[in-house]
Amino acid sequence: MITHDDSTERASGNHFDPVLLPLSRAEAAHLVRLSLEAATTLGLTGRYDGRGALSLQRTPTAAGPPGKAPPLQRFEAGLTNLARLVADERPDHWPRLVGEHFERLVDVLRNGFAPRPADPQTELIQRLATKDSLDPRVVGAAPEFVPGLLSVPATSSDGAITMYFDPESDLGLTWPEAESYGLRNLRAMTDSVSYAAYDGTHVAMISGSIFAASRALVLDTVLRESLHVENPRYGVLVAMPVRDLLLVHVITSLSAIPALGMMLNLAGRSHATDPGPLSPWVYLVTSDGWQLATRAADEPGPGLSPRFLALLHELTPAS
Repeated sequence: MITHDDSTERASGNHFDPVLLPLSRAEAAHLVRLSLEAATTLGLTGRYDGRGALSLQRTPTAAGPPGKAPPLQRFEAGLTNLARLVADERPDHWPRLVGEHFERLVDVLRNGFAPRPADPQTELIQRLATKDSLDPRVVGAAPEFVPGLLSVPATSSDGAITMYFDPESDLGLTWPEAESYGLRNLRAMTDSVSYAAYDGTHVAMISGSIFAASRALVLDTVLRESLHVENPRYGVLVAMPVRDLLLVHVITSLSAIPALGMMLNLAGRSHATDPGPLSPWVYLVTSDGWQLATRAADEPGPGLSPRFLALLHELTPAS
């Protein structure tokens, strides 16, 4: 079981810090200084590990304000989410934002793990989580939905997400039981849908919840209930760039080509700058399953995936 604050989590460029994106190296150094100062105010001492986190410890001589010091002697505090939070704010707002962030962090530590859900059947919600962001030792049997993204039963409370990687131990449920409850409750959620349009091409943007991207796990429900589409003949293009955004284009014609361009732009920008990054890729979803619409980064040559090219041939009018 893992609990973390899911309230905050940006891009690339030669002048950016390689870890605390989208901040420049100077901005990242400033954020680290402010974070260490905020930690000191709360009775913590530590250092920046150079990999996006502070290694902090509490000592008797730095106990912090009464009732504020965390219960743990040592812990890690990631700064990547915080970097995304402050990036769009004025520099004079940074000290307040950093201070509030560390106060919330300490409160979470003091309160400990979220209580076991009283009724897993109604409280579990299936969630997408990035595999690389998790300790391999805790991932357990969590299945990959698409490469790099795991499907995990979770609960949500006051912005804190608790994920259950060992539902049998944590909840007394088997994986299939926990997953079935999580998917059922995910299906019951409603979507907020808007559209991005360019030159007659439309891409649905589903948002309004920190589980919006996870609705990809129940894509058939999203298509039927939110987009009013049943069994699209040629499939759909889907992107899950960040936790609160799902992009969908229903393929009906060669307009899928500009739609893919729009989605690559929207997904790449959102994945690089917005809280809760998941995947920058656009997927082609057909009766064959989920496949990349473009070539993967480790495949030779840029361009479209073989499966998407084959689909375009199907859509090309006979001469």
